Amino acid sequence: MRLAKRIGLLTGEGALEVYARAKELERAGRPVIHLELGEPDFHPATEVLAAGQRAIAQGRDRYCASRGLPELRTAIAGYLGQTRGVACGAENVLVASGCKLALFLAMMALIEPGDEVLYPEPSFPIYPSVARCFGAHPVAYRLLEANGFQPDIEEVARLATPRTKVLILCSPNNPTGTVYSPAALAGLAQLARERDWWVISDEIYARIVYEKSFASIATVEGMGERTIIIDGFSKSFAMTGWRLGYAVAPLEIIEALDRLVMNTFTCASEFVQVAAIEAIARPEAVTAMVAEYRRRRDVFAGGLDQIRGIACRRPEGAFYAWARVANAKAVQGRLLEEAGVAAIHGRAFGPSGEDYLRFSFAGASGELEEALRRIRCTMNV
Repeated sequence: MRLAKRIGLLTGEGALEVYARAKELERAGRPVIHLELGEPDFHPATEVLAAGQRAIAQGRDRYCASRGLPELRTAIAGYLGQTRGVACGAENVLVASGCKLALFLAMMALIEPGDEVLYPEPSFPIYPSVARCFGAHPVAYRLLEANGFQPDIEEVARLATPRTKVLILCSPNNPTGTVYSPAALAGLAQLARERDWWVISDEIYARIVYEKSFASIATVEGMGERTIIIDGFSKSFAMTGWRLGYAVAPLEIIEALDRLVMNTFTCASEFVQVAAIEAIARPEAVTAMVAEYRRRRDVFAGGLDQIRGIACRRPEGAFYAWARVANAKAVQGRLLEEAGVAAIHGRAFGPSGEDYLRFSFAGASGELEEALRRIRCTMNV
């Protein structure tokens, strides 16, 4: 018996593979500092937990509206308006069981076999994986250090063909931590309008920014009608295991996504959605978390840049240090196997990452100095 060919077109995630090996080492008695996963070591506020618990106690563990609770969709629309100036209503919001699922459904709704999808590289490996699964050809536009890890608008224009259907953005970017500049957004928006592309804007890290401010491409003139924002509660609200994401889009896209929801997972859990409403109502928790990430960034990314053989810019957003290292693949192996520091070889995010390592400072607050010491010893051998 053979599986469908599309399964062979899907790829995994380098972070999960490194994590599996790190856990093997731990089971063998080796202590490991986990800098491979983008999972916050924060937890939701006690009020958020209490809201979820009350909802369960009240029997709110049944089926609910496929597009999401009306009160949550209204809260999300207000939240996007307040935090990034996106003008939308509850009717433009669809809730899904995780940001990845929202992204998957959006790509399913837009992509036909033979289409081309422009995506940033290095970036989240799911973008090209899912595009291939749906019969499209993923085409990478590079985010190079020489250009400040910003999109090169001329390169994007050269790569496009009449078959280009979708442009994917990820700002702040995983893994580089780059926040797309106003000039980059304006240039990409102009191409999208002129060539009639849909834009999928992955904004899962939009609240985790430092010196720069974040702007959504949906706020650029003429882009609201062709942009699908993908966001969720895992990163900004530290609700990774709650599995709650959402898409914000023109009504025709929301209606298409709703049909896909009815044919797949039916609805997101009601009690999780109730807790999410409480999370949105507590912006002070996000502010405090981002302040702590800024401190960790300064300690860890700044410390990496002082180690001989490593060059690391301080990220503008997200919670990753993207460090340039000679023989990065070998160094990644030595760090894990000899020093007990789990990082990811940048090649997992695309060919442009060959000479880089990605470290996450989201989940190891008390171990960053020790991680720097171990990395320093490894590099100075």
